Amino acid sequence: MTQPLSLSSLPLFPLGSVLFPEGLLALRVFEVRYLDMVRKCHQMGAPFGVVSLTQGHEVRQAGAPEEQFSEIGTLAVIDKLDTPQPGLITLQCRGSQRFRIVQRSHLVHGLWIADVTHLDPDMSVPVPDDLKKASQALAQVLNTLQQRDPDSPGALVPTAAQLDDCGWVANRWCELLPVPLELKQRLMELDNPLVRLELVGDVLERTGIAQ
Repeated sequence: MTQPLSLSSLPLFPLGSVLFPEGLLALRVFEVRYLDMVRKCHQMGAPFGVVSLTQGHEVRQAGAPEEQFSEIGTLAVIDKLDTPQPGLITLQCRGSQRFRIVQRSHLVHGLWIADVTHLDPDMSVPVPDDLKKASQALAQVLNTLQQRDPDSPGALVPTAAQLDDCGWVANRWCELLPVPLELKQRLMELDNPLVRLELVGDVLERTGIAQ
């Protein structure tokens, strides 16, 4: 049995959202604890880890309790970094591999770092016939978004292969659906992409999006 790949001292960015593999993430960074971190990651071509908050806020507040966050997150790879003004960095990132935190540390200046192990990427599972409606509805939604704002980072033009991949379809719906953060986190953590899409399909049927 092969040992999972590990990564030491991964800088973490706790957010009030869930990053999925191959998902897009736009960030405005202005806290001192993150400005130097994202610059270094960009210069080195290294990722940082996005984890969803279970307690606390994205921006530190005086007297607030320490942030608590999920043990499973997703690596964020920086595709574009801009500095529109001093003390502000804007990022365009994409989700890469999922990871599990083995050990975490809170540094003096407020940055979290962790030793993590990589989780296996989703297996490629074709979308079964009974879930084709979810894939077709996603294609329609993405086409509408692309026509509305073709320059938006979320204006995806999916390939036929992506629309026939359970994990890809489920992840994009998880990003689009207005479901609680805790549910998105649980769906992201699922190892079986078919089960993830089945659960998403249930939500789509209940909401009337995919009949």
